[in-house]
Amino acid sequence: MADLIKHRGIVEKVDGSHVTVRIVQTSACSACSAKGLCNASESKEKLIDVYEVQSACRIGEEVVVCGTTSMGMRAVLLAFGVPVLLLLLALFVTMRVTDGNALLSAMVSLGVIVPYYSIIYICRGKLEKRFSFTIEKHNNQ
Repeated sequence: MADLIKHRGIVEKVDGSHVTVRIVQTSACSACSAKGLCNASESKEKLIDVYEVQSACRIGEEVVVCGTTSMGMRAVLLAFGVPVLLLLLALFVTMRVTDGNALLSAMVSLGVIVPYYSIIYICRGKLEKRFSFTIEKHNNQ
């Protein structure tokens, strides 16, 4: 069985089998007893869209949003890993072709990233299906 990443959240919107859940994403040190004295701890509210929900949910209900660890790793790879590799590859190739023109090489390298993220944006529908979350009912114990 795959390792799961779970976050508790509150159902914000229900539209058929599509549910929007508000979760509070906290940093690792937010549970520390000294967090009031430290500026490192932070938390952010995020809205997660969950499609093809099997069980009925109500607005305001507390649920657990689940995703797999492999899905998270794939997202990090697509968002950061591939662009860094493209940037470095373009930088080295352009430096070689332009006989070391650093400014031009840097501009071309950054320019390579724009089409990559544009393609990611265009393919967001397909990616949405590959990066799907599930909902579990939260047991108040």
